[in-house]
Parts: sequence; C-alpha cells; structure tokens
Amino acid sequence: MTPSDVKATLSFSDGSPSMDLPIYKGSVGPDVIDIRKLYAQTGKFTYDPGFLSTAACQSAITYIDGDKGELLYRGYPIEQLAEKCDFLETCYLLLKGDLPTGAELKGFMTSVTHHTMVNEQMQFFLRGFRRDAHPMAVMTGLVGALSAFYHDSTDITNAEHREIAAIRLIAKMPTLVAMAYKYTVGQPYVYPKNSLSYTANFMRMMFATPCEEYQPNDVLVRALDRIFILHADHEQNASTSTVRLCGSSGTNPFAAIAAGVACLWGPAHGGANEAALNMLGDIQKMGGVAKIGEFITQVKDKNSGIKLMGFGHRVYKNYDPRAKLMRETCHEVLNELGLQNDPLFKLAMALEKIALEDDYFVSRKLYPNVDFYSGIVQRAIGIPVSLFTAIFALARTVGWIAQLNEMIGDPEYKIGRPRQLFVGATPRDVKPIAAR
Repeated sequence: MTPSDVKATLSFSDGSPSMDLPIYKGSVGPDVIDIRKLYAQTGKFTYDPGFLSTAACQSAITYIDGDKGELLYRGYPIEQLAEKCDFLETCYLLLKGDLPTGAELKGFMTSVTHHTMVNEQMQFFLRGFRRDAHPMAVMTGLVGALSAFYHDSTDITNAEHREIAAIRLIAKMPTLVAMAYKYTVGQPYVYPKNSLSYTANFMRMMFATPCEEYQPNDVLVRALDRIFILHADHEQNASTSTVRLCGSSGTNPFAAIAAGVACLWGPAHGGANEAALNMLGDIQKMGGVAKIGEFITQVKDKNSGIKLMGFGHRVYKNYDPRAKLMRETCHEVLNELGLQNDPLFKLAMALEKIALEDDYFVSRKLYPNVDFYSGIVQRAIGIPVSLFTAIFALARTVGWIAQLNEMIGDPEYKIGRPRQLFVGATPRDVKPIAAR
C-alpha cells in the first residue's frame, strides 16, 4: 500500500487523547483511513452496518466508479473486454492479472476444456434432490460436494492446489448447471464436447438430447458469452465478501465458492434478473402493455409496496456500463430469433422506454440495469427463469476464485472477525425456575 503524506486526526469531546490515523492511497478511487490500531489505542470500534464505508481488503482485480458508470477488470474497461475478448480470455485476465498471449490462451483453454467432466457419482448425488428443487439449492449442494471428489486440490496454502482448483471450478460449473437443469426437466445429462468453445459447449449441454443434436447459434453463443463476461466480477459485493470471509478460515476453495453461491441466491443480489422477469410476467398477467401506466403509478406510490425490478443499482449512480452492452446484445438476440413481437419482450421494451424518458425515473437515475437485459436475453435463448441465478453463479465463479486467491496471497490477511455494538442485557443472575 502507498502511504499518503496526509494523516487523519481523531479527537474526542470527552477529553480523551486524540490519535493520528495513517491514510493510504489507491491507484484510483478513494483513499482509505487505516483504523487497525483504533481499538487497541482507544477501546472503541467503528460502526458501519453493511460495511458501506469500510475497505476490508486491498485488491488489484476490479474497480468500480459508480458516479461515472465505470467498471474495470485489471484496468481494462468492461466495454472493451466485452467487445474484443471472449469469456476465457477474461477468466485468464482476472486470475493472472494480464490478458493472455495466443500461446497462453491456448494452454489455458486446453486446461479448462479437459476438466469439464465431473465424477460420475455426481449424478447419483443429484438424485437425492426433488425434481422441483430450485436450481440454486441444487448448485449450493453440488459445488460444496466437489471437495468430496477432488481431495488433491483442497489445500489453499498450496499454490499448485489453488491453480488446479481454479481450473476445475471454472471448467465444471457449466457442466453442473446443465446437469441441474436436465435433472429438473427429466432429461438425460449431456456430456461435454471438447471440440466446442466454453459457451457453445455449455449451450449444447443445456439443450441437446440423445435424439437430436444441438447446433449452437453463433449470435446466441456470443450473447451468452457476453453475459458471462459482464458478470465475471464486481468488486467487493455481498457474495465476493462472503467467499473472502469463508476462505479466511482456511476452508477449501470448493466450500468457499459454495458459500458464494448461497449468498448470490438472494433476490437483492444474484436473483435480481429472475425478479425482473417475474415482474414482467406479473404485468403481463395484469393486461400487458395496456396496463403499464397503471403499474408505473403504483411504483411511484411509496405506500403501494410495488417495486420496479431491474432498474437502478446500489453502486452505479449513472447508467450501468454493463447495461449499455447488454441492451445491444438484447436487440441482436431478439432480431436473430424473430422475437421482436413477443408479448413479454414488447412489454419489456415499452417499460424500458418509459424508464428512460419519465422524469421520475431519470431524476432518480433509475436506469435499466444489466439484470433487466440479461434476463430478457436468457429467456429468449430458452433458459428458464429459475436458472438465471445459476447462470450468474457460473459466470461469477472466476471472480470469486480470483478474489479468494488474492486474499490468500496477501501477507496481511487474517481470519475475518467483524465487531458489534452490543445493545442486549447487561450481566444478570439466573433465578430458580420457580422464581422466574
């Protein structure tokens, strides 16, 4: 870390001694005030619910400027990566720190391709789930179970183990997601095919059957590959912080990633695109495009309890840079599949138009976000709404692994131990039961 020439001075109105706090500079973005010695010197903690003003780590992976609507992977703008690179190039970048050369990419692709199969016993493990189980419930179990099959890559202190665990997780997540889908619809599992690209292989495992071979559509493959790139990492969000906190105990990578999957499941996080499509379905049931005005009126009424899902973002106070790219992809997919007049997609485009023009939404910067468009694209491709979050987990796995490995390699890393402001009962004695 680079120390700043400036220090912060913390003073107290009760006459307690003041203390100087070091300040460190980021390469871009806000500086941080180092409070590590605060408790030792003052006996006080800071209070920051949700850690919205607390930097829990130093990281060189992803940078977000919400006010500018900027997202960088290892310094590269997300727009350039989504237009000029594929998902495996992006994976290499996040893991290694730089974009690969041709030879490096070929070697990386070969490693991933030859680890896409999973142990045959995984299918017996799947049979323990109900057919109607939510895919994220299934994925939480499957990812955690990987540690029971791959004992040779569970020591996070071993760099070689971390390397092979990273490759295995990136390679096997598409296979597991496809297996979870096939199980819920009662179709036989489709094995990976090494001659296909990462994303085309996933689509084939999703949609092929023994009675009919699946021919990947290049436009749809590129659209899904872009979804993977846009969701690969997003700085210190809830699921990434969960993976870091879980991994800080020294647990194996598969368990840490399973914790990330569980956290991502929440509707306020990875389930946002599923919530957005469910919202569109509800409006359609109300009467579709003709009822949008009535729906928007309810959204504006704070007492209605109706929320506009897929619009606005907690971090971006400008247009989500990922949403711009996904909007283009959305229209490409709809045109390719001839779905411009599909009732649900017409409804989505009408809702988008209102949100981009209505002063209520514009003034509050409630622009359509990446979840809104990615949900539409996935539904058009044929991915069921319940599987959206599992697709998100597939894409985010590489970011989680990169963040986990970065933490383990940081000499300052310690097991996570958040503090609290205790507001419960003061010490008291236990009375005999008859006297209570």
